[in-house]
Amino acid sequence: MEKTLNRIHPVSDPEATYFLQVSWEKDLGTGFGIILSDGQCAWTGTVSEAEISREAADMEMNREKYVEELKKALIAGEESAGKYNFAVSRDEENMECHFCYERNLKDGSFRLGSLKLQKVLSPAEVVKELIGYCLDCLGRLQAKNEHLQKENERLFSSWSDMEKMLEKSVEAKEELEADLYNRFILVLNEKKAKIRNLQKLLNEAKEAKESAVGAKCTRVSIATTQMATGRENDYDGNTDEESENLTQASLPSAPEQRHSLLGSPDVIDTAPRRKRRQRTAKPAGTGAKKAIHETEVPAKEKPDLVSQKTSDKHLLDVMSLETLENT
Repeated sequence: MEKTLNRIHPVSDPEATYFLQVSWEKDLGTGFGIILSDGQCAWTGTVSEAEISREAADMEMNREKYVEELKKALIAGEESAGKYNFAVSRDEENMECHFCYERNLKDGSFRLGSLKLQKVLSPAEVVKELIGYCLDCLGRLQAKNEHLQKENERLFSSWSDMEKMLEKSVEAKEELEADLYNRFILVLNEKKAKIRNLQKLLNEAKEAKESAVGAKCTRVSIATTQMATGRENDYDGNTDEESENLTQASLPSAPEQRHSLLGSPDVIDTAPRRKRRQRTAKPAGTGAKKAIHETEVPAKEKPDLVSQKTSDKHLLDVMSLETLENT
């Protein structure tokens, strides 16, 4: 059987102090017993399971919720002080005592239950029982307190050990971080040195490649220039020779002219001979004019050759520039 003992102050007599003991078997909803005492007199009574169900039905409240309200009012004690009120009324002979318990609300209160208690014939036994219960509770609380103190000491010792271990772990962590940082710096410096060496080699390779390409381009340019110069000399020589040949071919030689005069037919009549001589002299002048015309033609054709030579030189320069760009 479980029991609880609380101290209450009824609203009918706030200065009075009563001791309320509630006992039950398994659950408060299956019924409970009450002992009420003021230190001199004692009253007792019981509440059955049927009465609990009837009270819940009268208040139109769920039974489980009603049982929870009873626990808060009769068992919680000072934890629910101010939320529940108690009323005690006795007759003149103290033979009966009417006990009522209520729930406070903002604008009023409602009654949870009430019962009539009967006077105990030997209140000293009840008081003795209450004092024994208090001593038992005190002994259990002291044992629990000692157990909690020992547990607290054990936890404090464990906490101290854990704190020391944590400090050691922090020191080891800091040492490890410092060691790793030093190693990392060494590795980082080595990597930086390797990167610098590789960059240096790469720059040297680029410079060597650029110098080789520049030398090759220079050689190609020189060769192209030499070829262009040779072609210009060839064009100049050919042009001079052709002009001389054309001049020599255009002028008729003296033997040829003499041969043309000697090869003319004999003329018997003087008048016809004179006419024939005039005809022969006239073609000679015509031939001279033709030779002069042929001499002027190559002179006019010479600028065309010079312009052709200039265009060929420009073409060679363009080809040399394209060769340099491709290189």
